[in-house]
Amino acid sequence: MFYWVLKSIVLGPVLRAVFRPWVRGQEHLPEHGPAILVSNHLSFSDSFFLPLVVPRRVTFLAKSDYFNGRGLKGRLTAGFFRSAGQVPVDRSGGSASEAALATGLKVLAGGDLLGIYPEGTRSPDGRLYRGKTGVARMALVGHVPVIPVAMVGTDRVQPIGQKVPNIERVGVVFGAPLDFSRYEGMESDRLVLRSITDEIMYELMRLSEQEYVDEYAATVKEQLAEAMRERIASARARAQAAAATAASRAADARARVEAAKADAAAARVRRSVDLSEFPEDDPGYDAEVDDRTVESSPLESLAGSLGDALPDAAPDPAPGPAADRASGSVGEQGDATSDDLAAT
Repeated sequence: MFYWVLKSIVLGPVLRAVFRPWVRGQEHLPEHGPAILVSNHLSFSDSFFLPLVVPRRVTFLAKSDYFNGRGLKGRLTAGFFRSAGQVPVDRSGGSASEAALATGLKVLAGGDLLGIYPEGTRSPDGRLYRGKTGVARMALVGHVPVIPVAMVGTDRVQPIGQKVPNIERVGVVFGAPLDFSRYEGMESDRLVLRSITDEIMYELMRLSEQEYVDEYAATVKEQLAEAMRERIASARARAQAAAATAASRAADARARVEAAKADAAAARVRRSVDLSEFPEDDPGYDAEVDDRTVESSPLESLAGSLGDALPDAAPDPAPGPAADRASGSVGEQGDATSDDLAAT
């Protein structure tokens, strides 16, 4: 019930008015009975636009991640997908693939239309990738026709990783039903399954006009993710090297600043020294103006002290006979002393 409310009242009118989807080949859709709608997968919005243009209900096999979310958001998402006709499947392979096959066959057994994306995941670059053989097994076991469907332009409306869609017109192209009843009873033959799958993918390529790549999309996605991890690691290494270089340059700059500060401090110390202690080094020093004396030798200092202690000498006698006599007696004494020394 919620499916039809969502399609006819809630989302359907809005999607038709905003994105104006165009359709070709709608006459290939069966009015009743089971069938598999096999589509290329460009965008998350493929699962909205394809059911929108199909008059009948379409049930998709959706990855179980949409149904295993935690918290209120996870429960709301799971409820929305169940109400919109999505059936959870585990895509891990092995027994999970058998469970997905059984789930799809159950939908077909009820006479409904089953939607499948044989690429297994969205195209990482808009090209068409190799299909998985599960759809071929389902068609042979369920004895149902396969209707190829090409989604056009949905990758521009909502590219991978983008939550808010762009306003672009989208298209849906239905191809003629493919009948594989000639392979009945050969669902266990791997070569047959691969041949059927390749035929389906060829029709999708023809309808969508996409470039075909003979590789699994999941493998290419993993390669792209690994390349992205390597680029991130390389960018992180370059950032770390740049940070180390910047840190080294900053350390050098700090060292130069500290050295400049030390030089400036030394210059201030030299300027603050009292240059009067070294007057001979002062170009402005004038000995006749400055009453301070340069440091003298010890003998000069002693002579100066004695000179200050003795009384002033008497003035020289006036010239005359007395002076001559004194002069003569001194001379005589000097001669006598010389004679005595000679006699000795």
